[in-house]
Amino acid sequence: MIAPLITLLNVTKLYLQGNVPVVALRDVSVTIEAGECVAIMGSSGSGKSTFLNLIGCIDVPTHGSVSIDGQLTTHLADAELTVLRRDKVGMIFQFFNLLGTLTARQNVALPLLLAGCPPKTAWQRADELLALVGLKERTLHRPYQLSGGEMQRVAIARALANNPAVLLADEPTGNLDSHTGSEILSLLMMYCRGQQKTMILATHDHAAAARADRVLQLRDGSLQP
Repeated sequence: MIAPLITLLNVTKLYLQGNVPVVALRDVSVTIEAGECVAIMGSSGSGKSTFLNLIGCIDVPTHGSVSIDGQLTTHLADAELTVLRRDKVGMIFQFFNLLGTLTARQNVALPLLLAGCPPKTAWQRADELLALVGLKERTLHRPYQLSGGEMQRVAIARALANNPAVLLADEPTGNLDSHTGSEILSLLMMYCRGQQKTMILATHDHAAAARADRVLQLRDGSLQP
């Protein structure tokens, strides 16, 4: 029997606001299979971003365990979490998080270069990915020269640079108009299903969530039945 790609077991995450503990996630247990597209829904403050951050190895649980592709994150050092995140996870954000001084090509190649990829290979991979997301003619443009939809396409190409097993998308269409958002979501779905990648999509959009294989609801940090 093949183990799930992602397992959260009795995960609780606490943060301190001053001296007051705040529960971001409460006793969450869930498994996600390789190739599955899962939408996470919930109001602001429900724990969606914390859920993604734990899977993305940006954070570790206060209690419980998180396993990514058979590797427990709980006791890993920061450097080990960085390697796991670099090798296994791609992240897409609502506000793109592109480096404004770099071209589209440089933004996409950067994670490859930081991982020690030979420059010639990194530039070739960046060009291939920008062509994949429909930006073959925009590789030398900087973010301020691109529309919101184009910037999100660059962000998607960057997230795919290291060929991650898991793609995390935190409100990827939240800063876009409905038509552009639908195009971006179609692009993500087409890639993940075509390449059998796992995608976890945090969204407020019911239409976007309906395109996933499964929808998880979070309320006040708890997974709803």
